[in-house]
Amino acid sequence: MKLGEILKEAGRNKRRKRVGRGNGSGHGKTCCRGHKGRGQRSGIGKRMGYEGGQNPAIARLPKRGFSNFNFRKEYQIVNVGDLDCFDADTRVDADALKAVGMIDDAAKMVKVLGNGELKTKLTVVASKFSTGAAEKIAQAGGTIEVV
Repeated sequence: MKLGEILKEAGRNKRRKRVGRGNGSGHGKTCCRGHKGRGQRSGIGKRMGYEGGQNPAIARLPKRGFSNFNFRKEYQIVNVGDLDCFDADTRVDADALKAVGMIDDAAKMVKVLGNGELKTKLTVVASKFSTGAAEKIAQAGGTIEVV
């Protein structure tokens, strides 16, 4: 059933609440807003988590530990085995990896991990290398450059 298919008798066109039209309407005097205070005024808005002046739950609960969320470094991960798609003696940097589709953003940091085997000689440019990745690139005859 859709809202447009409801019959008029069943309440398809609901009448709006007309407030402030006398006490006989049931919505007179205070216009359904209660008596006095902040809620009676126009433009009232409560911030998220407001509990009417009571100490909110976020302040009552204990805070423990340290979060490194704001200071963490996020790397885009590339494995050594994935670099075999490049031709020999190629300079593989963030722009080249983005062009192939291995990373999403060339401006973000890239870390090369040592999963897989590398058979081609490459010059790999990245922010960070694992020890295994550096060894495998050197064994293949390539070089690494840390940005």
